[in-house]
Amino acid sequence: MHSWSLLSDGFFLSLSLCLDIGIANVAIISLALSHGFKPGLVLGLGTCVGDLLYAALALAGMSALLQFSAVRWIVWIGGAIVLLFLTWKMAREALYPASAPPVEGEADLATPRPGHARSFLRGALLAVSSPSAILWFAAVGGALIAKAGATSPVSASVFLTGFFCGGLGWTLFICTLASHGRKRAGTTLLRACHVLSALLFAYFSYSVIVNGYRDLIVNAAS
Repeated sequence: MHSWSLLSDGFFLSLSLCLDIGIANVAIISLALSHGFKPGLVLGLGTCVGDLLYAALALAGMSALLQFSAVRWIVWIGGAIVLLFLTWKMAREALYPASAPPVEGEADLATPRPGHARSFLRGALLAVSSPSAILWFAAVGGALIAKAGATSPVSASVFLTGFFCGGLGWTLFICTLASHGRKRAGTTLLRACHVLSALLFAYFSYSVIVNGYRDLIVNAAS
């Protein structure tokens, strides 16, 4: 059961990260609309690997730092604040969605198709160069790792497997959607993503706050 919990935590953490519409998602949608499912999937796999690298670094660092009580307090409070802020941000954007992001080249079918290696590398660079990704794994990722207890090699592998599967599932979804020409789903799709993202952030906020309270206050007092 603990392995399933780690797997699902990793999966939904990755999914909530993917649902925060940004440059990586825009690039995947653009490429899939312009050149079809496979090129978009290759670029998406690159972003999954980039995000997985950050997740692995967060796991490696937190397993040592979480031995200190002060660090656990900082991670608990800081992670809870960031998660609550992101819940509010996604809920606001669901209520007042912006127009769909422009998809460059969506009608330009004559544009040469980029090579798979180049698309994969571009996706990885998009993921690792995002400043928001660094903040995400420093604050949110650390808090969730503290809650999940993914500090051994086996538990870390299970967590990272779930994390990668979440990113892969999202990539398959948006590539399928874009490759079938759903060009007019823009605002509706964005609203649905923001609603689901807000619900995921709210769940993680509750989970981090409750588990931190039990670990740092209730258990310490007893």
